Amino acid sequence: MQLFARRSSLISFLFILAVVSGCASVPFDYPKQESQVTRISDATKLGRNGLEWAEEHGSQSGFIPLTGGNDALGVRLKMMEGAEESIDAQYFLLKPDQAGMLFVGGLLEAADRGVRVRFLLDDIFTPGVDSQLTILNSHPNIEVRLFNPMTRQSFKYWSLLVDFGRANRRMHNKVFVADDALAVLGGRNIAEEYFEIEPDVEFADFDVLAVGPVVSDAADTFDEFWNSAAAVPVEAFEVDIDPAQLDVWREKMKDIVSGEQESVYFRALSSRLLADIIEERAPLFIGEAHVVTDAPEKLLNKKGLEEYQVVVNELAQRMAAAKSEVYLITPYFIPGKKGTEFLKSIMAKGVRLVIVTNSLSSNNHLAVHSGYARYRKPLVEAGAEIYEIRADAVTGNEELGLEPEIVTLHTKVAMIDRETFFVGSLNLDPRSIEINTEMGAFIESAEMSSEFSEIVDNELAEDTYKVVLDEKGKLRWIYDYEGQHEEYTKEPNTSAWQRFKVGFYRILPIEGQL
Repeated sequence: MQLFARRSSLISFLFILAVVSGCASVPFDYPKQESQVTRISDATKLGRNGLEWAEEHGSQSGFIPLTGGNDALGVRLKMMEGAEESIDAQYFLLKPDQAGMLFVGGLLEAADRGVRVRFLLDDIFTPGVDSQLTILNSHPNIEVRLFNPMTRQSFKYWSLLVDFGRANRRMHNKVFVADDALAVLGGRNIAEEYFEIEPDVEFADFDVLAVGPVVSDAADTFDEFWNSAAAVPVEAFEVDIDPAQLDVWREKMKDIVSGEQESVYFRALSSRLLADIIEERAPLFIGEAHVVTDAPEKLLNKKGLEEYQVVVNELAQRMAAAKSEVYLITPYFIPGKKGTEFLKSIMAKGVRLVIVTNSLSSNNHLAVHSGYARYRKPLVEAGAEIYEIRADAVTGNEELGLEPEIVTLHTKVAMIDRETFFVGSLNLDPRSIEINTEMGAFIESAEMSSEFSEIVDNELAEDTYKVVLDEKGKLRWIYDYEGQHEEYTKEPNTSAWQRFKVGFYRILPIEGQL
């Protein structure tokens, strides 16, 4: 009888779960219109500059690296101010903090000038902004869509419980395009920690400002996601708002723009790099380039199908063809057994492999570190040079008077044979490779690839621990810079509790989700 009662309770629970999950649907069938990027033209200043570039450089594109967060924010804000016809923005994460407020405020100001704004946002980690996005969407020149949204008919993350197979698949792409003439591509989300605003934590990240044919490539990838079945108009969720809030936002932006010199807005628009770009003093790296992206259909098919892993497949093909060296800079590195054997095969041909990733002390995801840790030793044994970021590394933001307590690597870059440079959203872990969609740009510039390879070589000693093996085959972490020598037998600058949690995660069968 007890067994029968338990089975009845289980059946009742499953029935209720099925009913609730059926009710907790997402309105993917909400009507929407397809639209395409407004192509570059001489009707705008940015467009005229872009067309002049094309006349001079043909099929080659130009790139300015955005290593500093303050510069990256300033460039985005300036692009919004300069846009005259269109802005297309696609991001994984937007936080309702100072960075998010400036970004959304810039979109609103552009729309007030008559610029068409399309904003596509993944829905998993964008907390509590439905009303704000709906207010923004109420502007006649702004359209907001959420990609693969969570249910709103119960608590937001209910989808992960009742529809995990769908809700777990996310759009990780990052694209920002103005007038089809300028684009920003790279790894940054829209939040304070990516733009040197948060004083305690900094994500050391990397974007490029691009001009030339690669901009239209990026815009095409935006259209592909914007018009996909998984992009749902925000009005589908029927959030009640007061449209007058737009006027409140406009007043807030006026206060920000006219604020004190210490304001985030003033600092961003006072960026020395931004001034150099405006005055055409900033040197550009020039080369053939193209944008690659995983298709939205990757999220609609079985996890792990290689034909949908477009970005990592092209990166792997280029690495396999390397003749001398490969640099991989990634915050989250979990190569898996297959990836480890692939990297060993590259080194077996005499190719130097340099891997830069987070240490345990700098990693903001301990579970991810647990997945990475098991592959360190076999890769070092095979000849890989592995460097882990110090959490107290200097990242160049001292000129702003900021001294973050923790620096976390968030850059996603690769250099191959000092000829090819890759920048994008791709992490080298199972989640990026098999679960999410990613994008990136391959830039054929020996100058850019060589210069950044040299920068990495020059800064490794100061900012990282080198992972080595001692005479007994045990892992050691070495820091040796300007007479300061440190050697660790355990993960440096970590607590026993941190190391215990990593060890616990290692015994769980979760690597495929990391």
